[in-house]
Amino acid sequence: MEEISKKLFEELKIACNSCKADTISLSGGLDSTILAYFLKEKNPRTISIIAEDFVSNDLTYCQLAAKKFDLPLEIINVETNEILEAIKGTISILKNFNDIEIRNNLVMYLAIKWVKDHGFDGIITGDGADELFAGYSFLIKKSEEDLKKEIQRICKIMHFPTQKIGKAFGVKVESPYLNEKVIELAKNIPVNLKVKTKGRKKYGKWILRKTFEKKIPLQIAWRDKSPMQDGAGTSGLTNLFDIVISDDIFSKKKKEVEQKEGITIRSKESMYYFETYRNLHGLPIMSEDFPNSCPYCHVATKNSKFCRMCGAFPI
Repeated sequence: MEEISKKLFEELKIACNSCKADTISLSGGLDSTILAYFLKEKNPRTISIIAEDFVSNDLTYCQLAAKKFDLPLEIINVETNEILEAIKGTISILKNFNDIEIRNNLVMYLAIKWVKDHGFDGIITGDGADELFAGYSFLIKKSEEDLKKEIQRICKIMHFPTQKIGKAFGVKVESPYLNEKVIELAKNIPVNLKVKTKGRKKYGKWILRKTFEKKIPLQIAWRDKSPMQDGAGTSGLTNLFDIVISDDIFSKKKKEVEQKEGITIRSKESMYYFETYRNLHGLPIMSEDFPNSCPYCHVATKNSKFCRMCGAFPI
């Protein structure tokens, strides 16, 4: 393990030092804090998106990370009206009405927009760590054999909407975990070093945590995985739409969409995103190969368990 840990440290160091941008998207999670550790000598600015009207998990942790490495931190508090505008922008770029992807990636939309608005041309993100090092919570309970297969599957289909958003704004997105040598190394790390028990609790990204637990704040090194939507607070959108869209209106719209468009909308939040998508892009192109299409929106799924168009899971 020590040899693997040493090699991982060195490859990530090289990948981080190759970055040209001087802004880090700092959530205070494990992945972005590791980047801050490596880049601290360059004194980059760090930014964190926090939803002003919802509960967010990142505020304390991003401040802790920035303080630890004496980095300037810009906490960008966004009001609900700004988030709603960002939803439109995110759907315009990503061209889907996937509730999970939108809730998460509108955070990066807001971060990249801030970078662009302030005249900067690049941002550094932690994209890729969860996919390569088994960071997702649903992986933790799998057997080693199933875990290995699932990580291989995820790595084959992984994609990063942040890149599309950056391109749309003309902002370069740099992601050290997606460095070619880091990816090659990660794929060869045994799965029992990616998911492992500490005390009585199982953790994903175990090898990352162990490698950096003495270099970053301990409470961040062993912090539970927190998706961007929880960290920034945009997960609160689900309850917001449940409140502002009445049951009667949702039921009526759901029925109309099913009858006229042949699409099944799963929630009030999904309805809002679908209507925004339809206004911007029209109706999605449905697949004629129904065994390989989403049963809700009928868009081709490319043999995935997850529909990238509407967010249905499992399918």
